[in-house]
Amino acid sequence: MATGPTHAMSGLAAWAAVTAMADTHAIGQLSPKTWVVGATLASGAALLPDIDHPKSTVASTFGGLSRAASAALSGFSGFLYRLTRTKRDSDREGTHRGFTHTVVFAVLAGLITTAIVQTSQGTALGVLMFVFAGLAVRGLLHTWCPRKDALWITTASVLLTLACFMWTGDQPTQAAAFGMAVMIGCVAHFIGDAITEQGCPMLWPVPFGGKTWYPVAPPKPLRMRTGGKVEMALVGPGLTLAAVVLSCVVLFRVGAAPWLTDLDLPPEIMAWIAP
Repeated sequence: MATGPTHAMSGLAAWAAVTAMADTHAIGQLSPKTWVVGATLASGAALLPDIDHPKSTVASTFGGLSRAASAALSGFSGFLYRLTRTKRDSDREGTHRGFTHTVVFAVLAGLITTAIVQTSQGTALGVLMFVFAGLAVRGLLHTWCPRKDALWITTASVLLTLACFMWTGDQPTQAAAFGMAVMIGCVAHFIGDAITEQGCPMLWPVPFGGKTWYPVAPPKPLRMRTGGKVEMALVGPGLTLAAVVLSCVVLFRVGAAPWLTDLDLPPEIMAWIAP
């Protein structure tokens, strides 16, 4: 897996990129408040697939509760792997980088998010915000908050959720956009894992080369080692820069960052920011 900060920033960058490119589409016509909630969900969802690993950053986010969820999903993932693997698939347990690392899981997570927001309105959205804000904080500050600091993560998640809802006021409930944000965050995680040494079986159960758990990955020379120099010096900073720039672009387009006009940017860049 890539490190927590890289995953979290990839989720934000992906959400910002999709909404920036879809400005004439429904998902691109979001209010600033709704966009920020979606950004929180996408950043947290970019950590979510690793819930199948008991020793992952995600599994220790909320102490015993998240570890129990991790153990359950790890067991289910292993069962599903053994049930659907072919003779060509590797002889592994399949408890990590299994079901939660597939597009099927991403779609289900998005649909469940949409259904929860649609049926329960503000209360459910607050709970989702709390959970995904916790995942995002845990990912970004994974070295600052060791496993025993679940209380700190919980407190930070509560404060972020309250701050967001104090700002949003009427609590935006664009359920489809929030479900899409979770899907985008999960897919960003898959892509991040795919460029590591192990690859990612994101296309399960579609068979490739006789494998239902085919590890999607670029050629070996283009893969990176988790926590290695390439990730820490290039990929992580690059994603952070992209997330900041694209977020500013989207927030400008929806009227939340008018200060961009004061930067005296070249006309060509302003034409791209405000087409």
